This record gives sequence, structure tokens and C-alpha cells, in this order.
Amino acid sequence: MKKIYIGNLSFQTTEERLDEVFSKFGEVNSTSIIKDKFTLMSKGFGFVEMIDDFAADKAINSLNGKEIDGRKVRISEAVEKSTQNARNRQKFFDKKSGNAKSFRKPIVDKQFSDDEF
Repeated sequence: MKKIYIGNLSFQTTEERLDEVFSKFGEVNSTSIIKDKFTLMSKGFGFVEMIDDFAADKAINSLNGKEIDGRKVRISEAVEKSTQNARNRQKFFDKKSGNAKSFRKPIVDKQFSDDEF
């Protein structure tokens, strides 16, 4: 079983529509569109879980960059949130020292002359 991420979805796209699109490639186990908890409006991304990994890979390769409901969607295999966070954290830590990297630009003291004021 493989979980697929679908980004840049139209706000009008429904879970039924995603099921219809992905079922052309194989059996769909579940579909979900992520919604704002207050407005219940789509956040523009969702997930499809497909039973067969081969069918899921075929769907990803065939649909990535294609239009669904008027928007070009980004489709990839879903990555577990903890794995994604670990990858992002690695960017901000120095491997040798284990300390956080500084992204601040050094402050350069500018010498002002009296006639500039």
C-alpha cells in the first residue's frame, strides 16, 4: 500500500473527484483532502492511498504536472512527517559541532563622519 501526496489542488476538488482520477490507475483504498479546521475549506492539498504500489507509481508518474479541475497538480509519494522534519532539521545544524548554524548576516559597523548628520 502506498500513500500519495497531491499538492496545488483546486479548492473545488472533492475527495470523490480524486477517487475518480486515481482509480483509473488501480484500486484506491482512501482519499482525503486536508481542510482548515475553522472554515472547513480545502487547504489545497490531499492524500490518496492506493492498494498496489505499482499502480501508485504509475499514477504518480502519469499525473504529476497534469491539470485536475483547472490546476496543475504536484504529485509525489507521501513522506512521513517525522522523516520530513528530520531532513529539514539537518539543514540547520552543523554536523561537526552539533550546534545550530547561524544564518544572520554579520553586522558591519559603519563609521559615520560628523558631516553626515
